[in-house]
Amino acid sequence: MRMRLFVFTGAFVTGCVCTAVLCGLMGPAPDGGARSFLNPGAARALPDGLTPDEVNSINVFAQASRSAVFVINKTLARVARDAFTWNIEEVPQGAGTGFIWDTRGHIVTNFHVVQRGRAFSVVLSDQSTWEAELVGAEPGKDIAVLRIRAPEDKLVPIATGSSKDLRVGQKVLAIGNPFGLDQTLTVGVVSALGREIKSLANRPIRDVIQMDAAINPGNSGGPLLDSQGRLIGVNTAISSPTGVSVGIGFAVPVDTVKAVVPVLIRYGKFKRPSLGADVVPDSWAQQLGVEGVILRTVPPESAAAKAGLRGTTRNALGKVELGDIIVSINGQRVKSLDDLLTVLEKLQVGDAVKLRYVRNDKELETTAVLQDLPED
Repeated sequence: MRMRLFVFTGAFVTGCVCTAVLCGLMGPAPDGGARSFLNPGAARALPDGLTPDEVNSINVFAQASRSAVFVINKTLARVARDAFTWNIEEVPQGAGTGFIWDTRGHIVTNFHVVQRGRAFSVVLSDQSTWEAELVGAEPGKDIAVLRIRAPEDKLVPIATGSSKDLRVGQKVLAIGNPFGLDQTLTVGVVSALGREIKSLANRPIRDVIQMDAAINPGNSGGPLLDSQGRLIGVNTAISSPTGVSVGIGFAVPVDTVKAVVPVLIRYGKFKRPSLGADVVPDSWAQQLGVEGVILRTVPPESAAAKAGLRGTTRNALGKVELGDIIVSINGQRVKSLDDLLTVLEKLQVGDAVKLRYVRNDKELETTAVLQDLPED
């Protein structure tokens, strides 16, 4: 049976019949689907006889559900009423999950939940609904930030943990809105670490967490928690032959989220560190028998140019002279463009890095100060 990777962006909902396409939810569920909040964070006496693990799950849900939200992606549709009048109506385009990041009203979710949306609303755990604005998005990591203007006393930021010390077999809990069923808890374990999936921008998302907690359409953007109720990932995709959970889900690690979200809040976009130079495709380098990244063009004011690097040129006889070949950054070997991007994505704009490069068969060294990736 063939397994497919679903980055949930839609599932039409009619009654109880759901057809998954991608972890957002398409269709009228935000307005007409099942709504069941029932104040999940309210304190209630626990029944006798519960196991310690059950008590832990109940307490984590009671704590973290106050931070989980329902994200509705709306679009504007023009509807002709007569030959002379056009009325604007908001039509729900899709829905997913998110969580409260801070008391300023920032909401974190997946990029694919808000993709192509013009208007958004957020439903808090107390059932209050707030219009939201898009602050910024990083499609390459499938992360987006919205903001609502809710009073501070309604905003319970999620507690953040770390993903670098996770272990296979560790308990995880996921909160989301599968098929529009609000505030749903699923429990499982970390099934594997260090996975890699492709974002909608066709960029790799590395160090992804694989878990078996059930994830379905509508769960996208929801928090993945450890047994202490701390955020360790953002539920993003499943691998499935049908588009519904078969026990293989993926979450963007919280360490990636913590690197991206503050930048989106501050700048409205993700400032991706770069040398500011174009490079020769890996396939060409392989044909030339070159191991490393060959610089093709080096703009005059780029970080690469300021570091003294040169691009590929033609001499007076029309012969191509290869540009500098980057072979390591901060001591980390670079054999391909993917290696280069892997090293750079762990750094920040403004960082000074040591580059080793080959020019005319000689290995040289220089220092470059990373710049923001130029706009296309």
